[in-house]
Amino acid sequence: MLITEIKSNPNNPRLIKDNKFKQLVKSIQDFPQMLELRPIVIDENNMVLGGNMRLKACLEAGLTDVSVIHANNLTEAQKKEFIIKDNISFGEHDWDALANEWNIIELDEWGLDIPAFANNDIEESKDNAKGGKTCPNCGVTL
Repeated sequence: MLITEIKSNPNNPRLIKDNKFKQLVKSIQDFPQMLELRPIVIDENNMVLGGNMRLKACLEAGLTDVSVIHANNLTEAQKKEFIIKDNISFGEHDWDALANEWNIIELDEWGLDIPAFANNDIEESKDNAKGGKTCPNCGVTL
């Protein structure tokens, strides 16, 4: 759909800060196919129900056409419920699996909120193969 036909939701309660927004724009530029796998959700009036920040990032990235899913025939109450539920994270990350099976620098670049204990490790990992700090809460070493 033409991006100019999509209306950003002025009542969207979700915000994105500068650094996270820049990461999202870069993510869209680097991996635009992800938008096909996770399209923007719009209602019958082309108002965004899910994906306001992605829409903003797509505009910043210069895209003119984006994938959408039409969520027609929802009541106003259902639309409000969808907007909130679409932005809730119900799960938790398995930090042990992430530390042992994933690249911490890539996770950071992809925008994963890494616990504060690991932030120094990200910088150290850019120079070293592994950081070596252990989380006092879960015992994961990065």
